[in-house]
Amino acid sequence: MNIIIPMAGRGSRLRPHTLTTPKPLVPVAGKPIVEWLVEDLIALSPEKIDTIGFVIGDFGAEVEQNLIAIAERLGAKGQIFYQKEALGTAHAIDCASEILTGPTIVAFADTLFKTNFKINTQDEGVIFVQKVDDPSAFGVVKLSNDGIITDFVEKPNVFVSDLAIIGIYYFRDGDRLNAAIKDLIRNDIKYKGEFQLTDVMETLRKEGTQYRPGEVDEWLDCGNKDATVNTNQRMLDIKLPQGQQAESVKIENATIIPPCFIGENVLLKNVVIGPYVSIGDDSTILNSVISNTIIQKNNHIQGVIVTNSMIGNSVEYIGRVKDLSIGDYTKIQE
Repeated sequence: MNIIIPMAGRGSRLRPHTLTTPKPLVPVAGKPIVEWLVEDLIALSPEKIDTIGFVIGDFGAEVEQNLIAIAERLGAKGQIFYQKEALGTAHAIDCASEILTGPTIVAFADTLFKTNFKINTQDEGVIFVQKVDDPSAFGVVKLSNDGIITDFVEKPNVFVSDLAIIGIYYFRDGDRLNAAIKDLIRNDIKYKGEFQLTDVMETLRKEGTQYRPGEVDEWLDCGNKDATVNTNQRMLDIKLPQGQQAESVKIENATIIPPCFIGENVLLKNVVIGPYVSIGDDSTILNSVISNTIIQKNNHIQGVIVTNSMIGNSVEYIGRVKDLSIGDYTKIQE
């Protein structure tokens, strides 16, 4: 089985953090978003994952190396594909058509999830969904009495279903999907100027493919700063409920309230940290109180009270603040 992860979007709602780091590589609970995603996708599959294809923009060699390393750490081959134009979800998958063969999972990289659901490889297709209170903000699926998906409805104005599509899919026959996507693009069938995966799935459904829903217990968004901070909190609860601290952490007169993630070579002095704080490698935090916050790598933070915040890489911040969204290489002194 292969996995395709389209992740070429600009992540504009999470700026300034995504000006220097692609959104799927922003860390939550100590790991890049995309690494948590791939781990959980592998847990869904009863079959070994052979290749993980990352569909990216021009992110640079370092990002590509990091993605390949993530795949290799998880026992798969990593492969990079490029989407040079934002032409829709079906177009993004087509960029990785080389590995769209046989059983395939497709997962868009701005979503994390919690579920006990397992893929049944006898199903022709699975569309992962979650029940939502306001279906009008989402694409939803309608079901028959025997649990087969009968329709896809984009942002319905009247209630048709509360099962929102979360952007994760399983296809038993990747080759058939591949051919259908190529037909869509060749015939220039677009919705709002883009080639959409839902149009491809609707064509295949009408031809007889049966899709079933895969319901998740929790769907975590990383679309903007507040959502990402909340996802960091939930991932710490789910994955690291007791917290995790590197052996190289140096602590002097510090109180740590779990769950927190604290990376390598971090100095904590005269601080209260937590709950729900993630601190990247090589950071120094002095005389501060910090909770519910993501702090990336190589930062110097002193004399602050911070909550509900994101701080990028190589930041020097001396002062006091309660709600931040600071990008990489910022220097602030108050």
